[in-house]
Parts: sequence; structure tokens; C-alpha cells
Amino acid sequence: MTRPYSEQTTVAIAYVAAMFMSIMDSTIVNTALPAIARQFHTTPERADWVVIGYLLSLAIFIPASGWLGDRVGTKRTFLAALVIFTGASVLAALSWSLGALVIFRVLQGIGGGMLAPVGQAMLWRAFPPAQRARASSVLMLGTIIAPAAGPVLGGWLVTSLTWRFVFYINVPIGIAAFAFSLLRLPEYREPGTGRFDLPGFLLTGIGLSLVLYALSEGPLLSWTARPVLLAGLLGLAMLAALVAVEFRRPHPMLKLSLFQNRLFRSTNVVSFLGTAAFLGILFVMPQFLQVARHESALTSGLTTFPEAVGVLLASRLAVRLYPRVGPRRMMVGGLAFMTLILLLFTRLELTTSLWTVRGLMFCCGVGWAYVILPLQAASFAGISRADTGRASSLYNTQRQTAGAVGVAALSTVLITLLGPTGGHRLHAYHAAFLCAAILTVLGAFGALAVRDRDAANTMTARRQVAQ
Repeated sequence: MTRPYSEQTTVAIAYVAAMFMSIMDSTIVNTALPAIARQFHTTPERADWVVIGYLLSLAIFIPASGWLGDRVGTKRTFLAALVIFTGASVLAALSWSLGALVIFRVLQGIGGGMLAPVGQAMLWRAFPPAQRARASSVLMLGTIIAPAAGPVLGGWLVTSLTWRFVFYINVPIGIAAFAFSLLRLPEYREPGTGRFDLPGFLLTGIGLSLVLYALSEGPLLSWTARPVLLAGLLGLAMLAALVAVEFRRPHPMLKLSLFQNRLFRSTNVVSFLGTAAFLGILFVMPQFLQVARHESALTSGLTTFPEAVGVLLASRLAVRLYPRVGPRRMMVGGLAFMTLILLLFTRLELTTSLWTVRGLMFCCGVGWAYVILPLQAASFAGISRADTGRASSLYNTQRQTAGAVGVAALSTVLITLLGPTGGHRLHAYHAAFLCAAILTVLGAFGALAVRDRDAANTMTARRQVAQ
């Protein structure tokens, strides 16, 4: 039975607002790191812990969010996450030292780690499978514009005001989202969630944090550096133990058995490879513009922003094509088109017009629209309502890890070829873009494993959906 449209609208508004705030925060802070380092008289390497602390905190709480939402209630968990994230944003803006800022960023990560999985679970429970493609095209307002807007807004705030406003900007959005959600969101609990899986929580949280730490620091410190090597190996060992432990527990923290669902498994593979490439591009392109071409942070942000415009415009047509074409061909075509654009990236020169770069970023966004929309529409097609929360935790854990892998892979290529002095060596940037192209090619091959008939319940014709 389809839920009332008003409830769907309510959940969509709350989710988009929360995602816009938390995703933008992940990119806007990067533009403020140099100013933060100057403020606290520290090195850029130490200032990086403002980002790393947040990343590690996300890794701990994303996997646990599915259980929390099902047990405590999705509305209560979502509201608590908004309070924690917004409150920590205020504290971060008021930080008196780098150590305090890192602590408050860890606190922010607790809230941010719960927002995405719980919000996504609420969303797919409110929207039946036949309406998810249409819902996905609207939800991109938060998930696509936010990472592109972060560098633009962050550059302006740091230049015109102070780095503290990159945290203050979250406050009005967080308060508005909390008030709206408190008054309008429905509550949902899943009976029979079982006891809290402490071994699963510890193995997942610590193991994933160690792996993400290694991925973050490996390109900078060297992959053979003792802290990186130990963290990576120990993290992988704990994640291997997690698999053995979770399959034996009646109510696991991460329900890994959901990967036995063919569609969920194959779409997660495509999502991992596509997300790694896409976020890797968003990391390398500003480096190319600011380091190699000496463009300002604001100009860099404005040059990468057309990617978001491309996604939003292309999604209008993608949502109409989805019921007729199906997720498999759309994802293969989108990733193939992105590969072509990335190969053109390898031809960029220091004198290439910025409008050419903007045009290529726009086209990259067009290709990504034909990947992300069918991914969002189809991934949960075979997941039951009761398993939606746990599936959302798995999906978001995969996406978080994919982003770290993509940035680590491309930055390793970049740093290795630039050498210790850095500089303008174009072949290093070209090689990084080529690395992203390899990821999209692998993603396209992964998409061939998706079967449209497994997602048939999401491909209802638009005229039937409207009834």
C-alpha cells in the first residue's frame, strides 16, 4: 500500500536538508584547512586531522545507525543526529585550539554518521519501489549540489569572513531541519531487532577506522610507513574477523547476508567503483586548478561546479528513460560516457580555457546522472521493509569507503609522479585522471552483472506511478 504523498514529501524534505548540510560540510572544510593551520600556528599535516577525525568518527557510527534506527526509532535517531551535528558545528566554530577543533569534529562525525543511513532508510520505506526513480531525481538536490557548492561557498566564506563560518553555516540549516522533522516526521521502529551486537560494533568501527586512516595517510606518509602499514593490516584483519563473527550472530550489526541478494550485491559493486572515480575526480581537479594553474579557491570551485548542474539537468531525462531502458544499460552507458570524458581530461594543458574545463565537468556530471539515478532506484528493489535499515547501513558504509579508496588511489598516483617538490608536471595529473577512467571502466563491466528483471518493481511506467 502506497503511503500518503504528504508523508513522502515530509521525509524527502528532511532527508535533502540533512544530506545537504552534512555532505557540504565534508567538502567546505577542505577549503578552510590552510586558514585553520595559520590560525593555530600549526602545519598543514596536523591541520589535516580536522578532516581525518571526522572521517574516522563516520566510520564508527555509520554501521551502527541501522540498528539504532530500527531499535530506538528512525525519527528519534534522526533528530538526535541533527542535534549532535548542529551542536558540534557551533562548538567547532568556537574552537580555541586545534585539539579542541579535532574533538568537536569527531563529535560532528557521530551525528553525520547517523544522518545518511537513517535518512535513507526512512526514504525508501516512504517511497515504494515504483516511485524511487522519480524520488531519486529530486533527492539529488542535496547529494549532488552539496559537494559541488562546498568549495565555492567555503572559498567565499574564508576569503570574505573567517574560517569559523564554514561551521556556522550549518546552524540555520540544522535548526530548520530539526524543527521541521520534529513536527512532521513519522516514527518507525522495527520489531525484533535483537540485542546490541557489541563484537560487531567494535570490529566494524575500529577495523573500518583503521583502514580509512591508512587510506587517508598512505599517499602522504608512504604506504610502507609503519603507522600506515600497521593500521591497514590490523584493520583488514579485524574486518576479516567481522565476516566470520557476523554470519554466526542471530542479529548482527552489519547484516552481511544481504549481499546474497544478487541485485543488492551487484549495485554495491557498481556504486563502489563509480563513487571512487567520481569523488577522486572532485579531489584531483581542484589540485590541478589551484596547484598547477594557480587559480584561486573560488575560481576552482566555480570551475568544478558545472558538474552538479550536469547531474541535475541530465536527471530530468534519466528519470523518464529509466522505466524504458532499465538500470543495466543506463549504468553501463553512463560509466562509458564518463570514461570518454576522463580520457579527454588527460589532454588538458595549463593553457586550456577554463570554459573547456567547465564544459568537461558538466559532461562528467551528465554521465554520473545516468549512473547514480538507477543505482538509487534499483539497489533496494529486492530488500524487504524490515531489512531496509540494515541495508542502508551497508550501502552507506560502502560509499564512505569508496570515497576514501578513490581519493587515496588518485592522490597516490599524483604524489608519486609529482615527486617531493610537487609542481606543474602535467603527466601526474593526466595519470590521475587515467586512474579514474580505469575505475569507471571496471564499474561499467560490473554493471553488466545487473539484471533488469531483478529491479522490475522499480520500472513501473510513469502513468501507472501517477495513479
